Amino acid sequence: MSPNAVRVQRITAWLLAVITIGPLIVLPVRAAADVWRAPALVPQQFGTRGLEVALSAGTGTLAAIGNSAVVAIATTLVALVLAWPASRWLATANTTRRTIVLVALALPLLVPPLAIGAGLAEWFLRLGLTNSRTGLVLAHLVAVLPYVIVVLAPAFGPRVRAAEEAARTLGAAPRAVLLQVSLPMVAPSVAVASLLGALVSWSQYGTSLGVGRGIPMLPLVLEPFVGRDPQVAAALSLVFLAPAVVALIATVRRTAR
Repeated sequence: MSPNAVRVQRITAWLLAVITIGPLIVLPVRAAADVWRAPALVPQQFGTRGLEVALSAGTGTLAAIGNSAVVAIATTLVALVLAWPASRWLATANTTRRTIVLVALALPLLVPPLAIGAGLAEWFLRLGLTNSRTGLVLAHLVAVLPYVIVVLAPAFGPRVRAAEEAARTLGAAPRAVLLQVSLPMVAPSVAVASLLGALVSWSQYGTSLGVGRGIPMLPLVLEPFVGRDPQVAAALSLVFLAPAVVALIATVRRTAR
Protein backbone atom coordinates (compact mmCIF):
# COMPACT_ATOMS: atom_id res chain seq x y z
CA MET A 1 0.00 0.00 0.00
CA SER A 2 1.36 3.40 -0.99
CA PRO A 3 2.19 6.06 1.63
CA ASN A 4 -0.56 8.31 0.23
CA ALA A 5 -3.17 5.59 0.65
CA VAL A 6 -2.04 4.97 4.24
CA ARG A 7 -2.22 8.70 4.94
CA VAL A 8 -5.74 8.94 3.51
CA GLN A 9 -6.87 5.99 5.62
CA ARG A 10 -5.36 7.52 8.76
CA ILE A 11 -7.03 10.88 8.12
CA THR A 12 -10.36 9.18 7.42
CA ALA A 13 -10.14 7.18 10.63
CA TRP A 14 -9.41 10.31 12.67
CA LEU A 15 -12.27 12.21 11.02
CA LEU A 16 -14.70 9.40 11.81
CA ALA A 17 -13.44 9.32 15.40
CA VAL A 18 -13.94 13.09 15.78
CA ILE A 19 -17.43 12.94 14.24
CA THR A 20 -18.38 10.10 16.59
CA ILE A 21 -16.81 11.40 19.79
CA GLY A 22 -17.28 15.13 19.14
CA PRO A 23 -20.89 15.41 20.37
CA LEU A 24 -20.02 13.41 23.50
CA ILE A 25 -17.25 15.86 24.45
CA VAL A 26 -19.90 18.54 25.01
CA LEU A 27 -21.68 16.45 27.66
CA PRO A 28 -19.18 17.02 30.53
CA VAL A 29 -19.15 20.74 29.75
CA ARG A 30 -22.94 20.92 29.66
CA ALA A 31 -23.21 18.88 32.87
CA ALA A 32 -20.87 21.28 34.69
CA ALA A 33 -22.38 24.49 33.27
CA ASP A 34 -24.55 26.10 35.94
CA VAL A 35 -24.90 29.20 33.74
CA TRP A 36 -24.53 29.05 29.94
CA ARG A 37 -26.42 31.80 28.17
CA ALA A 38 -26.44 32.27 24.43
CA PRO A 39 -24.59 33.38 22.39
CA ALA A 40 -21.58 32.61 24.60
CA LEU A 41 -19.44 29.72 23.34
CA VAL A 42 -18.35 28.71 26.85
CA PRO A 43 -20.32 28.61 30.11
CA GLN A 44 -20.33 31.72 32.26
CA GLN A 45 -20.39 29.71 35.48
CA PHE A 46 -19.41 26.16 36.36
CA GLY A 47 -20.79 24.11 39.23
CA THR A 48 -22.11 20.76 40.37
CA ARG A 49 -25.85 21.46 40.31
CA GLY A 50 -26.47 19.06 37.43
CA LEU A 51 -24.79 16.13 39.15
CA GLU A 52 -26.40 16.94 42.50
CA VAL A 53 -29.89 17.01 41.00
CA ALA A 54 -29.20 13.93 38.89
CA LEU A 55 -28.16 11.89 41.93
CA SER A 56 -30.71 13.31 44.35
CA ALA A 57 -33.32 11.04 45.90
CA GLY A 58 -36.15 12.84 44.11
CA THR A 59 -35.03 11.80 40.65
CA GLY A 60 -34.81 8.11 41.49
CA THR A 61 -31.48 7.81 39.67
CA LEU A 62 -29.81 5.49 42.16
CA ALA A 63 -32.79 3.12 42.16
CA ALA A 64 -32.86 3.29 38.36
CA ILE A 65 -29.15 2.43 38.13
CA GLY A 66 -29.70 -0.58 40.37
CA ASN A 67 -32.74 -1.78 38.45
CA SER A 68 -31.04 -1.29 35.08
CA ALA A 69 -27.94 -3.16 36.24
CA VAL A 70 -29.91 -6.08 37.69
CA VAL A 71 -32.11 -6.40 34.61
CA ALA A 72 -29.13 -6.11 32.23
CA ILE A 73 -27.16 -8.82 34.05
CA ALA A 74 -30.15 -11.15 34.32
CA THR A 75 -31.11 -10.61 30.69
CA THR A 76 -27.57 -11.30 29.52
CA LEU A 77 -27.31 -14.52 31.54
CA VAL A 78 -30.64 -15.81 30.21
CA ALA A 79 -29.66 -14.80 26.67
CA LEU A 80 -26.37 -16.71 26.94
CA VAL A 81 -28.15 -19.86 28.11
CA LEU A 82 -30.66 -19.65 25.25
CA ALA A 83 -28.11 -18.58 22.65
CA TRP A 84 -25.64 -21.40 23.36
CA PRO A 85 -27.62 -24.22 21.66
CA ALA A 86 -29.02 -21.88 19.02
CA SER A 87 -25.53 -20.65 18.10
CA ARG A 88 -24.18 -24.19 17.92
CA TRP A 89 -26.98 -25.14 15.53
CA LEU A 90 -26.41 -22.04 13.38
CA ALA A 91 -22.72 -22.90 13.09
CA THR A 92 -23.55 -26.26 11.49
CA ALA A 93 -26.74 -25.38 9.59
CA ASN A 94 -26.75 -25.05 5.82
CA THR A 95 -26.76 -21.63 4.21
CA THR A 96 -30.49 -21.55 3.49
CA ARG A 97 -31.59 -22.41 7.02
CA ARG A 98 -28.98 -20.12 8.54
CA THR A 99 -30.19 -17.21 6.40
CA ILE A 100 -33.83 -17.78 7.31
CA VAL A 101 -33.05 -17.90 11.03
CA LEU A 102 -30.82 -14.81 10.90
CA VAL A 103 -33.52 -12.85 9.05
CA ALA A 104 -36.09 -13.93 11.65
CA LEU A 105 -33.75 -12.87 14.45
CA ALA A 106 -33.21 -9.48 12.83
CA LEU A 107 -36.91 -8.68 12.44
CA PRO A 108 -37.41 -7.40 16.02
CA LEU A 109 -34.43 -5.10 15.54
CA LEU A 110 -36.10 -3.47 12.53
CA VAL A 111 -39.24 -2.53 14.46
CA PRO A 112 -39.22 0.69 16.54
CA PRO A 113 -38.61 -0.19 20.22
CA LEU A 114 -41.70 1.76 21.28
CA ALA A 115 -43.83 -0.39 19.00
CA ILE A 116 -42.32 -3.55 20.49
CA GLY A 117 -42.88 -2.19 23.99
CA ALA A 118 -46.50 -1.34 23.26
CA GLY A 119 -47.11 -4.78 21.76
CA LEU A 120 -45.48 -6.61 24.64
CA ALA A 121 -47.29 -4.47 27.23
CA GLU A 122 -50.71 -5.85 26.29
CA TRP A 123 -49.58 -9.48 26.44
CA PHE A 124 -47.56 -9.02 29.58
CA LEU A 125 -50.50 -7.27 31.24
CA ARG A 126 -52.65 -10.34 30.57
CA LEU A 127 -49.90 -12.58 31.94
CA GLY A 128 -49.36 -10.46 35.04
CA LEU A 129 -45.75 -9.64 34.11
CA THR A 130 -45.94 -5.85 33.84
CA ASN A 131 -44.20 -3.66 36.39
CA SER A 132 -41.86 -6.47 37.40
CA ARG A 133 -38.19 -7.18 36.85
CA THR A 134 -39.11 -10.60 35.45
CA GLY A 135 -41.24 -8.93 32.81
CA LEU A 136 -38.45 -6.49 31.98
CA VAL A 137 -35.95 -9.31 31.55
CA LEU A 138 -38.29 -11.16 29.19
CA ALA A 139 -39.01 -7.96 27.27
CA HIS A 140 -35.33 -7.05 26.93
CA LEU A 141 -34.59 -10.54 25.63
CA VAL A 142 -36.42 -9.60 22.42
CA ALA A 143 -33.66 -7.10 21.64
CA VAL A 144 -30.71 -8.76 23.39
CA LEU A 145 -31.02 -12.37 22.20
CA PRO A 146 -30.45 -11.67 18.46
CA TYR A 147 -27.21 -9.82 19.20
CA VAL A 148 -25.91 -12.55 21.49
CA ILE A 149 -26.71 -15.32 19.01
CA VAL A 150 -25.12 -13.51 16.07
CA VAL A 151 -21.93 -12.80 18.04
CA LEU A 152 -21.69 -16.28 19.56
CA ALA A 153 -22.48 -18.39 16.47
CA PRO A 154 -19.14 -17.91 14.63
CA ALA A 155 -17.27 -19.20 17.69
CA PHE A 156 -18.52 -22.75 17.21
CA GLY A 157 -16.42 -23.45 14.14
CA PRO A 158 -14.77 -26.70 12.99
CA ARG A 159 -11.84 -26.21 15.38
CA VAL A 160 -14.09 -26.21 18.45
CA ARG A 161 -16.15 -29.15 17.24
CA ALA A 162 -12.98 -31.15 16.46
CA ALA A 163 -11.59 -30.47 19.94
CA GLU A 164 -14.88 -31.53 21.54
CA GLU A 165 -14.96 -34.72 19.51
CA ALA A 166 -11.36 -35.51 20.46
CA ALA A 167 -12.17 -35.03 24.14
CA ARG A 168 -15.18 -37.32 23.90
CA THR A 169 -13.11 -39.92 22.08
CA LEU A 170 -10.60 -39.85 24.94
CA GLY A 171 -13.42 -40.58 27.40
CA ALA A 172 -14.24 -37.12 28.72
CA ALA A 173 -17.71 -36.76 30.23
CA PRO A 174 -20.12 -34.19 28.73
CA ARG A 175 -19.63 -31.89 31.72
CA ALA A 176 -15.85 -32.06 31.37
CA VAL A 177 -16.10 -31.34 27.64
CA LEU A 178 -18.22 -28.29 28.34
CA LEU A 179 -16.11 -26.86 31.16
CA GLN A 180 -12.62 -27.82 29.99
CA VAL A 181 -12.91 -27.65 26.20
CA SER A 182 -15.93 -25.73 24.90
CA LEU A 183 -16.06 -22.82 27.33
CA PRO A 184 -12.32 -22.02 27.29
CA MET A 185 -12.23 -22.07 23.48
CA VAL A 186 -15.24 -19.80 22.99
CA ALA A 187 -14.58 -17.61 26.05
CA PRO A 188 -13.59 -14.50 24.02
CA SER A 189 -16.81 -14.67 22.00
CA VAL A 190 -18.83 -15.24 25.18
CA ALA A 191 -17.21 -12.16 26.71
CA VAL A 192 -18.05 -10.00 23.67
CA ALA A 193 -21.61 -11.35 23.51
CA SER A 194 -22.08 -10.72 27.24
CA LEU A 195 -20.79 -7.17 26.97
CA LEU A 196 -22.93 -6.36 23.95
CA GLY A 197 -26.02 -7.96 25.45
CA ALA A 198 -25.65 -6.05 28.73
CA LEU A 199 -25.20 -2.73 26.92
CA VAL A 200 -28.24 -3.35 24.71
CA SER A 201 -30.36 -4.16 27.76
CA TRP A 202 -28.95 -1.17 29.66
CA SER A 203 -30.08 1.20 26.89
CA GLN A 204 -33.61 -0.17 26.35
CA TYR A 205 -36.18 2.62 26.49
CA GLY A 206 -39.21 1.46 24.50
CA THR A 207 -39.55 -1.97 26.08
CA SER A 208 -38.83 -0.59 29.56
CA LEU A 209 -41.52 2.06 29.10
CA GLY A 210 -44.09 -0.39 27.78
CA VAL A 211 -43.56 -3.25 30.22
CA GLY A 212 -42.02 -1.74 33.35
CA ARG A 213 -43.21 1.84 33.48
CA GLY A 214 -43.79 1.49 37.24
CA ILE A 215 -40.15 0.50 37.81
CA PRO A 216 -37.52 3.26 37.56
CA MET A 217 -35.03 2.48 34.80
CA LEU A 218 -32.17 4.76 33.81
CA PRO A 219 -33.44 5.56 30.25
CA LEU A 220 -36.87 6.41 31.69
CA VAL A 221 -35.34 8.70 34.33
CA LEU A 222 -33.19 10.46 31.72
CA GLU A 223 -35.85 11.21 29.12
CA PRO A 224 -37.96 13.84 31.01
CA PHE A 225 -34.90 16.03 31.63
CA VAL A 226 -33.84 16.20 27.97
CA GLY A 227 -36.09 19.13 27.15
CA ARG A 228 -36.71 20.43 30.66
CA ASP A 229 -33.21 20.69 32.15
CA PRO A 230 -30.29 20.13 29.75
CA GLN A 231 -27.70 20.31 32.53
CA VAL A 232 -29.28 17.47 34.51
CA ALA A 233 -29.87 15.55 31.28
CA ALA A 234 -26.18 15.85 30.43
CA ALA A 235 -25.18 14.62 33.90
CA LEU A 236 -27.54 11.65 33.60
CA SER A 237 -26.20 10.96 30.12
CA LEU A 238 -22.69 10.65 31.54
CA VAL A 239 -23.99 8.11 34.06
CA PHE A 240 -25.79 6.35 31.22
CA LEU A 241 -22.62 6.22 29.09
CA ALA A 242 -20.31 5.12 31.90
CA PRO A 243 -20.66 1.32 31.31
CA ALA A 244 -19.98 1.72 27.60
CA VAL A 245 -16.88 3.85 28.27
CA VAL A 246 -15.57 1.35 30.82
CA ALA A 247 -16.17 -1.48 28.36
CA LEU A 248 -14.37 0.42 25.60
CA ILE A 249 -11.34 1.10 27.81
CA ALA A 250 -11.21 -2.55 28.91
CA THR A 251 -11.43 -3.71 25.29
CA VAL A 252 -8.64 -1.37 24.17
CA ARG A 253 -6.39 -2.49 27.03
CA ARG A 254 -7.14 -6.13 26.31
CA THR A 255 -6.39 -5.66 22.61
CA ALA A 256 -3.15 -3.85 23.39
CA ARG A 257 -1.98 -6.71 25.58
